[in-house]
Amino acid sequence: MFCRFVVFILFAASFTFAADIKVVEEIAAKVNGDIITKGDLEEQRKNLERELHEEQHLNGPALATAVREQQKDILSREISQRLLVQKAKDMQINVDTEVNKRLIQMQVEFKIQDTEKFHDYVHQQTGLLFEDYKQQLADSMMTSKVVNGEVGSRVNIPEADLKKYYDEHQSEFMRKAEVYLSKILISTEGKTPEQIDAAEKKAKDLAARATKGEKFSDLASANSDDPDTARDGGAIPALEPGMLRADIRDAVAKATKGQVIGPLKDSQGFLILKVNDRFDAGLAPFDEEEERIHEFLARPQMGPKLDEYLKKLRQEAYLEIKDGYIDTGAAPGKDTRWHEVATIKAQTVTKEEVLSTRKRKKFLGLFPHGKVPAKPTDTSTLGEPKDTSQTPAPPPASPDDPATAPPPIKK
Repeated sequence: MFCRFVVFILFAASFTFAADIKVVEEIAAKVNGDIITKGDLEEQRKNLERELHEEQHLNGPALATAVREQQKDILSREISQRLLVQKAKDMQINVDTEVNKRLIQMQVEFKIQDTEKFHDYVHQQTGLLFEDYKQQLADSMMTSKVVNGEVGSRVNIPEADLKKYYDEHQSEFMRKAEVYLSKILISTEGKTPEQIDAAEKKAKDLAARATKGEKFSDLASANSDDPDTARDGGAIPALEPGMLRADIRDAVAKATKGQVIGPLKDSQGFLILKVNDRFDAGLAPFDEEEERIHEFLARPQMGPKLDEYLKKLRQEAYLEIKDGYIDTGAAPGKDTRWHEVATIKAQTVTKEEVLSTRKRKKFLGLFPHGKVPAKPTDTSTLGEPKDTSQTPAPPPASPDDPATAPPPIKK
């Protein structure tokens, strides 16, 4: 979710200064280097209203009453979300791969092959632009990692209880055989024999570089002749092994997770593949699901510990909250009073004093980030794809924490 901005433009002239302030949108709070606007809070209020309507089937006066009762906590939840996202960045938590993987899964699940149509569908279902939805998804994943790592991991759940849950809910851990691949295509279509030789040499060089540890997604983005997958670092939707060409299926079966395969000759050119992940059909092993089961069972005990952790983040943060807005999760004794921009009055000074105290002015700039995922992959070089249902979600539900997860998308 992208922030809106208040831009302060300061002009200096000779020995007197004047401030020309242009308000784009009202700021409700400052959270370290981030800002929360009135528009951000209104957007969250609309999300709350939509959730209450869809999940609790509330309408009319009952819906208005529920929104009125819960919206008092919206600013608190937004502050907590910003603090957790900032903490995730401080911890260098990166969820780009998980976000792109989830979006690809969603596109396959909803059976929408055209990327633009998928983006439109997300907008229709959530009311958010696709990039905003993608950013909210990333923020939600980052905050969950922080909460689970900093709070949930400190809740002790005996291993016997974890195994008991696993044994009693095995149907929830069944999955189909799936393989997640990324690819680089070096095209030979319409090329002379000499150009084909050059293409093969390039493919072998790229495969060697990827095998030695260069980031496959960067190599794909910069070199692949398949524009659809190149835009997303070569990633393609999950495939069942039976959907792959025989030679590719055999090579993938022998490969380990993270291994680079190829180059393989194809009618379109030379293929370089990377096995990002692979799952055998059947019951997922306990050790692969243990962490998520722990997260699920720990959640009932996390409430007080999470509140304590969020108050700690608030104590350490630079917070200013504008009059009229209330943080219901405020840390005791924390001064969050709003400070208006002071008007600087002209004074009589010497040239030497001005030169000795002059500082470079800094402007607050916050730039949106994230890229649009690639269009659905042309998997003709790998085999004939067919519609597949996704692996059932693990039993843990979303944690009841302040992280603002993106609105759900329904089929």
